[in-house]
Amino acid sequence: MSELHHGGRLNQAVRDWGIPRDQWLDLSTGINPVGWPVPALPAAVWQRLPEPDDGLERQLQDWFQAPSRAALLAVPGSQWAIETLPRLRAPCRVGVPEPGYAEHRHHWASAGHQLVPVPLAQLDEEDDRWLEALDVLVWINPNNPGGQAWPAAALRRWHRQLAARGGWLVVDEAFADGQPALSLGSATGVPGLVVLKSLGKFFGLAGVRAGAVAADQALIDQLAARLGPWALSGPARWVMARALADWRWQQATRQRLGVDSERLGRLLQDRGLTVTGRTLLFQTVHCAGAAELAQRLAAAGILVRAFPPSAVLRFGLPGKEADWQRLDDALSQWQAETR
Repeated sequence: MSELHHGGRLNQAVRDWGIPRDQWLDLSTGINPVGWPVPALPAAVWQRLPEPDDGLERQLQDWFQAPSRAALLAVPGSQWAIETLPRLRAPCRVGVPEPGYAEHRHHWASAGHQLVPVPLAQLDEEDDRWLEALDVLVWINPNNPGGQAWPAAALRRWHRQLAARGGWLVVDEAFADGQPALSLGSATGVPGLVVLKSLGKFFGLAGVRAGAVAADQALIDQLAARLGPWALSGPARWVMARALADWRWQQATRQRLGVDSERLGRLLQDRGLTVTGRTLLFQTVHCAGAAELAQRLAAAGILVRAFPPSAVLRFGLPGKEADWQRLDDALSQWQAETR
């Protein structure tokens, strides 16, 4: 089990601050606060073992916009793939973005690989010589926590260079569903390219623990052998298939998230915070007193994600109008007291 800390640790916040769980506003995770509305599940979904020919793979292909050559595998959250992929290669040199989602770094290192940090602030999109030192590149697009996004054309170029010498490009698209143009799903099905998606963020269904991998058939066969039967529950498969098929909801949600993201950016900037990165689901700010502000908000029952020792905070989107006002009030008070 990973010992890394992530957002959403509400039980710990309840213990630390003595505020009942139902009184917290959790902005620490970057999960869509208005997720896909899950209907009542038929009784048979609970009573029968999941079956692999239930039509989910067709929905996965549409989700990735994957070509017919691609192989797809539904998994119990993209986290499972993050943990498993490093075990499928002999120890090698693995590039990881810095900063970036720490689970990637943790599991490649735990599997005996040599990590090569790729500092995002120093990356030159026109100079790929840094790739020559790598056998595998793990990329998060858009990045978490910084929100930086790279065009699909650049990632395709990186893949070609890595694959030419038997390397891999692993792309984590956990936050890409709001920006489909960033996805590399349409390029999958060739050796050396692995794309991960999750139902947790854009669809707001983190608790269902459902995700998918798109890659070439040989790699998917290796993953499937390690996954075994029935790893993704029948209810999870049922919900996943229907959420992915709901294109009307997805289109409306992208529009709503665009509006809400702009609103959050304005709110943070109006309260004296410098926004340094964003996706549709979170805003990253730089603040000299980041740790103190996070503590101040927590005392008011508002949970945000801090990244010590850096002066960085990540704010997810409020959901209800009352949540927006609550955040604005807390930041207004902090702003007034720090002037």
